[in-house]
Amino acid sequence: MSAAEPGPGAAMTPERGREIWLLVATFLVAAAGMIYELVAATLSSYLLGDSVKQFSLVIGVFLAAMGLGAWVSRAVGEAVTGFVRAQIALGLIGGFMAPALYFSYVWTGAVELPLYGLLVLTGVLSGMEIPLIARVLKEIGAPAFRFENVLSFDYVGALVASVAFPLLIVPHLGLMSASLAFGILNLMVAGLSLWLFRARMSRALVAVWALALAVSVLGLSQAERMVSVAEASLYDDEIVLSAASPYQQITVTRFRDRFRLFLDASIQFDSQDEYRYHEMLVQPAMALAARRENVLILGGGDGLAAREVFRHPEVRAVTLVDLDAAVTGLFRTNPDLVALNRGSLTDPRLRIVTEDAWRFVAADQTSYDVIIVDLPDPKSIALSKLYTQEFYAMLAERVTAEGLIVVQSGAPLFARKGYWSVVHSLAATRNPGAPGATLHVLPYHVWVPSFGDWGFTLAAPRPIAPRLGALAAGLPAGLRYLTPETWAAAQIFAPDEGDLPALVNRLQSHPLVSYYNEGWDAWFR
Repeated sequence: MSAAEPGPGAAMTPERGREIWLLVATFLVAAAGMIYELVAATLSSYLLGDSVKQFSLVIGVFLAAMGLGAWVSRAVGEAVTGFVRAQIALGLIGGFMAPALYFSYVWTGAVELPLYGLLVLTGVLSGMEIPLIARVLKEIGAPAFRFENVLSFDYVGALVASVAFPLLIVPHLGLMSASLAFGILNLMVAGLSLWLFRARMSRALVAVWALALAVSVLGLSQAERMVSVAEASLYDDEIVLSAASPYQQITVTRFRDRFRLFLDASIQFDSQDEYRYHEMLVQPAMALAARRENVLILGGGDGLAAREVFRHPEVRAVTLVDLDAAVTGLFRTNPDLVALNRGSLTDPRLRIVTEDAWRFVAADQTSYDVIIVDLPDPKSIALSKLYTQEFYAMLAERVTAEGLIVVQSGAPLFARKGYWSVVHSLAATRNPGAPGATLHVLPYHVWVPSFGDWGFTLAAPRPIAPRLGALAAGLPAGLRYLTPETWAAAQIFAPDEGDLPALVNRLQSHPLVSYYNEGWDAWFR
């Protein structure tokens, strides 16, 4: 052993401590950068819809900006000072990204310009980090320095953040607090770097860091209040509940005794007129089915479709499959919402399954008399797969020979092609009871004041038309909207809502996503 090499018991040198810190810092800043990217992608999909498009654009823009940042880093004269400055800027820009986007959307309706502006700035600053850290490691004479070691810490940090984001960060922090918390993480990295390399740092930079940290800590402490302020501006009525689940933002508002449910800021029902939607969704299928003992509901975590099912005393078992336990938990325990669904989610005949609808249907071997599909609109491929011919083929295997399937199918006026694509997809689905044939379908619609004209589709292995005369006898008492007369009118479509060519929605193509988003954008953007 030479005199220059420290023995096993030698104390750690300042240079060695700085080397270890810079590798740890690489891990931390990589995690923060990934969180900013995921926050931007998630917010853009919440606010703009079409999650596949938004995630693709956000990832592409962020990576391109990182490449630009890596190139720009060559112009930084003092590497360690440049790294600290980049961390301070990231702490502020990345940390306040979610609040800035929320308030921009609420106050101006603008999302794209601030989103991509902040994303580019964050990406450029993130792209500068690794080249600057590598330069600092060389400057301090890190023994056996290898650039791939830095990249390994960078990739591991990104992996940890991407796994933690849906499982821990969003459920426990929410997007607003997560953005601010990781901004503070960047500032803490800057702070420790300031101390370790204090001989190279100016007092002015320390003062800027301290001010940025104070502002960020204040922002994080007020995150919930900022969310409340933003949502109060977004919704007309009093917000009585706001919660972020791993899948969506859940908001319930109240005006007097009137409640509205919003998921990702999109209205799901208004208690003043939801009966129109839910009666038309559930009662035609229940009335026309030969038997009603065993019912499957896909979606419908609010319990309102189940409420309508339980109007029929013949019902013995209902299986309700919903992905989000936060929604079913809310509508099973909140007194006002339980009163709205009449306690349907605590009925002993009902079984709640918290699972993806596709996975449940693929694994389930039960035969159902009625299958009610009350799933979110197909604004993304993840949702569109539940409107494909392949998914409907699985449902056709699960319904009895005399049973019925009903699917909420979207707005025949606002997204006309989307609606008829759903109808055509059901009509093209193979009929397990008649080899070589397809399902029989019946489209119909209803006006719901809260969100316009809404369409549904009945599908069955056997013809539906011969059963229509039996509808009146199968309707339960106490309905507020559906009668034989309104049912007859529901099967008539105005010329601007009528059938037109639309592709069948399949797993390999998903034309429904474009039909849906283009239709709504034409009306409301």
